[in-house]
Amino acid sequence: MKALSGVALLFAFLSPSAFAQWDLSAESSKLNFVSIKSLKVGEVHSFEKLTGKINDSGQVELNIDLSSVETNIGIRNERIEKMLFDTAKFVDAKLTGFVDVEKLASLNVGDTYSESVKFNLSLHGVINQITTDVQVTKLNDQRLLVTSVMPLVINASDYGLEKGVQQLKEIAGLPSISTAVPVTFNLIFKQ
Repeated sequence: MKALSGVALLFAFLSPSAFAQWDLSAESSKLNFVSIKSLKVGEVHSFEKLTGKINDSGQVELNIDLSSVETNIGIRNERIEKMLFDTAKFVDAKLTGFVDVEKLASLNVGDTYSESVKFNLSLHGVINQITTDVQVTKLNDQRLLVTSVMPLVINASDYGLEKGVQQLKEIAGLPSISTAVPVTFNLIFKQ
């Protein structure tokens, strides 16, 4: 009977629900995107306020505060917030999905694995499923690094943002602004 109790206890520790939650370390994490204007000028921008977690069942949540967009030009930040993202109505973008908690739990410090993950991206009142390849590295017993293997391309038309892109183009007097935007991320989660 004691042996059976020991085996049951072992399986309880190995079950995905026994794993602790991982919280996003906002100060150590980065989400960048590239804008391309006039067909040849590319600029890297970021979001400064991110929150998120990976819970004990592997559900991933990442919240992006759209008013924290940083382009290194104040007036451009304001225009993007108002004209593109409409932050008065749409405060944030949300990414949700699942990762394999058994793979996470089996990582030793320094180990890395890659996997293709499906997420739902909610942006500007529209939800679309996206697939991206991520690389996960266990930095130490309390920290995971999750990075994009390659840029994820977000199309403005998939989220009803074409009108905002057009407004930005007109107010800046530009011949073009690309509606396809490459996005990369480097996220640190702490247990």
